[in-house]
Amino acid sequence: TILEYSAGHPWLVVGLAFLLYVIVTGVSLPVAAVISMGIAWLFKLMFGAFQGFFIAVVIISFASTSGATLAFLMSRFLFRDVIQHKFGDRLKSFNEALEREGAFYLFTLRLIPAVPFFAINLVMGLTPIRVWTYWWVSQLGMLAGTAVYVYAGSQFPSLQELAEKGASGVLKPQILFAFVLLGIFPIAVKKIMARFRPVTSNSNT
Repeated sequence: TILEYSAGHPWLVVGLAFLLYVIVTGVSLPVAAVISMGIAWLFKLMFGAFQGFFIAVVIISFASTSGATLAFLMSRFLFRDVIQHKFGDRLKSFNEALEREGAFYLFTLRLIPAVPFFAINLVMGLTPIRVWTYWWVSQLGMLAGTAVYVYAGSQFPSLQELAEKGASGVLKPQILFAFVLLGIFPIAVKKIMARFRPVTSNSNT
């Protein structure tokens, strides 16, 4: 089984999880959140709750940024015309926001999932933002959300717990708290970032 293979080859599985995540985010498949929770659950079983959580956060953080940057580069150099045609209406607003707020705008987008993850990667590839800036801002901006999804995934019970406890194994307080956290996280971040957003002045006034 997968669990038996993971127990015998833990770091190979970690490497494969990293590669899978890079590919999924690089080709802009909208399943990153589900995979994040799945990896967190698997790593909990492999390494234990505490160590598994931190390994999952590190792996998913760097894999998501690597995949996002790959999509960014493909948008900029390979699929520019296609992306321009599909997201041209958003490009103008992205460029205007970057001119006003700089890298803080990308940081805000990464924290607040108002715009789909894949759309940010593709549209940002058509903006003048530098690759290195895109990388480190994305890395920092997605870290908190990554930790939330990893925590949620790590709270799901093992197959043995499900077999022993049934539905009651799923409805434990930690899982309910994880789903509440997933729900309130975007709202809380939006309010916090609104307080730190750079104040721009209108040159015509």
